Amino acid sequence: MSMFKEFKEFAVRGNVVDMAVGIIIGGAFGTIVSSLVNDILMPPIGLLLGGVDFSDLFLVLKGDGPYATVVDAAADGAVTVNYGLFVNNVISFLIVAFAVFLLVKGINRLRRQQAEAPTPPTAPPEDILLLREIRDALRKER
Repeated sequence: MSMFKEFKEFAVRGNVVDMAVGIIIGGAFGTIVSSLVNDILMPPIGLLLGGVDFSDLFLVLKGDGPYATVVDAAADGAVTVNYGLFVNNVISFLIVAFAVFLLVKGINRLRRQQAEAPTPPTAPPEDILLLREIRDALRKER
């Protein structure tokens, strides 16, 4: 039973819950980045390069005839090197890496600001204030 109790304490600890939320949001962010790369960035880049669709750039290693798309090649059982999809994934990675860099940079800036901000002095406890009053009263009587 103690192992179950330890696991329960571990599972409900704040860090684990925060990590789970981060993983879920990260997965959703990955979907957004994939859409950004495939649907927003790559079409104009392809147009600038003469109407090239990066997702259809591939090299046939084994198979018959020219294929128009990767899907056609896969349907025919051809073995291909899909370097266009690799380029899309590299661009997705760079976007995610840059977004994480900006996030970490912002967090570090906030931490530095908090470290630089002086903490206001706390008021001494009442017993210390009372002892000081007694001390001052004794000094006046002398």
